[in-house]
Formats: sequence, structure tokens, C-alpha cells
Amino acid sequence: MNPTGRLFGADLHLTRSFKAPAADVWASVTESERTARWFGPWRGDADPMIQVQLTSEEGAPWVDMRVEACEPPRRLALSSQDEHGAWHVELTVTEIDGVTELLFVHHRIDPASAGEVGPGWEYYLDCLVAAREGAPAPDFADYYPEMKPYYDGLGA
Repeated sequence: MNPTGRLFGADLHLTRSFKAPAADVWASVTESERTARWFGPWRGDADPMIQVQLTSEEGAPWVDMRVEACEPPRRLALSSQDEHGAWHVELTVTEIDGVTELLFVHHRIDPASAGEVGPGWEYYLDCLVAAREGAPAPDFADYYPEMKPYYDGLGA
């Protein structure tokens, strides 16, 4: 696996492209039954809170997330606060000529934590690709610790 993330100031950017309409990619990142295939299901009314189950994390915990912005079918911004700190993520969906790009941004990342966080987002986004293609999910061991030096270098 080759890492794809880039750090712009304190914002970690990762992208994935799909030969699919924007509305279909949007559904993959917003509909609970579809997010369950690659990240975890969510529950709640999204006004403004939801709970997301992190199915790939130890114990598959449910985490409270605030929906900061939801502008179908192009932008979703979420935030969360837990014992690991504050998380501010944004997904932007853009379609050009039948190809849809998903830009994932983890805002205000602590550069010192990039080596821990970056490989995880690479893994989850590749799980999204696999779920959309009907392929087996990747193995997290292929991402961490292998990608850690790359992401540590971004934060240096």
C-alpha cells in the first residue's frame, strides 16, 4: 500500500475516485446501511447529533458525533470529542464527466499524531472502495505500522 494523504497546514487531505455518480458516492458515506459496510452504522436524527459505531475498533464502540454541515450530495462535516481529543472531519463529493472524487479532510489534526491517524483514514477509505466494488475489506496490518513513517514525516 502506498500512502496518499497530504498535510496542508493542520488539515490532512485524502482522496478517492469512483466511476459512479456523485449521488451514489454520497449515499455510500451518508446512508447507515451503506456506511455499515465500510466504517460502521449510525443512528439518530442528525439534528444535530448522531451515534456512529466504529466496527473496526476494539469493542466496536458507539461514538457521539455532531453533524456540523450536511449539504446533499456534496458536503458532510462531522465533529466528535473523546478521550483521544477532538475530531473534525469533512467529506466533499465532486463529480466531473462521470467520475466522482471524494475528498476527505481531517481538520486541525495535531501534526504529532499524523503517524497514528493517517494510516487509519487510509484504511477506512480503502474499506469504502472495497465495499463499493464488492471486494474483501483490506487488512489493517497492511496500513499500520507500515504507513506510520510516511505520516510522521508529514507532521515533522
